[in-house]
Amino acid sequence: MKRLMLGNEAVAAGAYEAGVRLASAYPGTPSTEITESIVKYQEIYVEWSPNEKVALEVAIGASIAGARAICSMKHVGLNVAADPLFTVSYTGVNGGLVIMVADDPGMHSSQNEQDSRMYALASKIPMLEPSNSQECKDYVKSAFEISERFDCPVIVRLTTRIAHSQSIVETADRGNHELKPYVKDAGKYVMMPAMARKRHVEVEKRMAALKDFAHETSLNTIQWGTTDVGVITSGISYQYAQEAFGDVSYLKLGMVHPLPYKMIEDFASKVGTLYVIEELESLFEDQIKKLGIKVIGKDKLPVIGEYSASLLKEKLLGIEQNKTYEIDNESPGRPPVMCPGCPHRGTFHVLKKLKLMVTGDIGCYTLAALPPADAMDTCVCMGASVGMAHGMQKVRGEEFGKKTVAVLGDSTFIHSGITGLIDVVYNKGCSTIIILDNSITGMTGHQNNPTTGLTIRNEPTKQVNLELLAKAVGVDRVRIADPFELKEFEKIVREEVEADEPSVIIAQRPCALLKGVKYEGPLRINEDCRMCRSCLRIGCPAIVDKGDKIEINNALCVGCKLCTQMCSFNAIVKAGDKNE
Repeated sequence: MKRLMLGNEAVAAGAYEAGVRLASAYPGTPSTEITESIVKYQEIYVEWSPNEKVALEVAIGASIAGARAICSMKHVGLNVAADPLFTVSYTGVNGGLVIMVADDPGMHSSQNEQDSRMYALASKIPMLEPSNSQECKDYVKSAFEISERFDCPVIVRLTTRIAHSQSIVETADRGNHELKPYVKDAGKYVMMPAMARKRHVEVEKRMAALKDFAHETSLNTIQWGTTDVGVITSGISYQYAQEAFGDVSYLKLGMVHPLPYKMIEDFASKVGTLYVIEELESLFEDQIKKLGIKVIGKDKLPVIGEYSASLLKEKLLGIEQNKTYEIDNESPGRPPVMCPGCPHRGTFHVLKKLKLMVTGDIGCYTLAALPPADAMDTCVCMGASVGMAHGMQKVRGEEFGKKTVAVLGDSTFIHSGITGLIDVVYNKGCSTIIILDNSITGMTGHQNNPTTGLTIRNEPTKQVNLELLAKAVGVDRVRIADPFELKEFEKIVREEVEADEPSVIIAQRPCALLKGVKYEGPLRINEDCRMCRSCLRIGCPAIVDKGDKIEINNALCVGCKLCTQMCSFNAIVKAGDKNE
């Protein structure tokens, strides 16, 4: 059967057809839909793990137990999973193990644009890279075969354009892959130094065998056209190159590590001008140049951002691209803002009012760094806010210590904030940590997490109690507050930042977009408005300054009533209320 599928959906189909028994992940754009699609297959056990490291460890356990397992994450998640990644390269597998990683060239939803191919190189793990949805499905199935044939995990790399674009996929039935027998083998699976030294030898043997395989596999193909130009490329760059160059010759690399050096040398000897086209780092180019082959690549192409057919035509072929629109004035900037009714808006209004130093984190609330909130000073990675606040307090003492708070979401706290909080307590810090508990993993599209009490299949489960958790690691001052009760919330924040010991504030209000959240409906501004513009200070996109009057956009307003606390003249009332 043929279906139109996202690349991520096709990965899920490939996992199903490959007989996968376990899938684990932590949500992260652009990889999230892989696991959200796999969960539709009832034959597969699926879970959201607390973070990517745990997710990979769960998948490794399933693999060693004899099952085929898949673990998915975005590129920065691979950093979190790097510890088990490098060692599972040594242990190898039992059942096939595939690690899906989705890179984000252009940083559409990420804090950096690292190239995950470098992890394949460093960890000595083979990597495949599909260029369309059909290949997403097929390559996942091939990855499991390679994993079991060579006793190793296999990484499959996507990029945002492949993960989120659609093309036709031909699906098949689920394969029957029984659990492989588990045989106790400390020399293979227990990585003490003595065993690890022996396993490293096996890794090098495996890499040598994989280099030979790279030449025989159909994953790497030569497509002959005119031979005056040759292009070596992979993934989405292959699609761009075809559109830009047309009927020239292509060496399309489906296995991007290790590279088929003999095939590359043979291809290079038969073409005239040779281009290497790869997004982000010069991984292919550097290795090809070491073979003594002259190529055109990063001397003309950037190592920053996404490529396109237009960019290739301009940079490599000198074809000036027509501008689609010509306007005299630049369009005004329209930065993203928190949604109307967002529970985080009250928190950041208070933090800005109190002029606190705010170490931020990864989530919807990161938008508080932008106008009009302007209430966040730092954002580095998941969970970093807690440790950074502690570090600031330790080196600047009184100057920062009583004026610094860390903010992070409930899912982010579970992901990697708990250890930071333990550090604050253990090392006698006095930081205040605000956990923004919006009852869901909001940024990546409303996935459950250990604080919601529901699994990925919406099955009831044990719910982490954030208050008890904070107290269990040694925090005596734990407060639960509604960030929309502005006066009370401000009072609590003032008290906690003045404390000479660690404190945790759980800012508890559900995301306004959750199905169960029902407000009374939109508000309006009546004739009592004095144009003081105080309501604008909360930065709600539903409130509009028209110059001569303030209006509330009914299409945006959810009726959360946060703005009513800003108005001293009772000028904000429910829309349709004639008796205010």
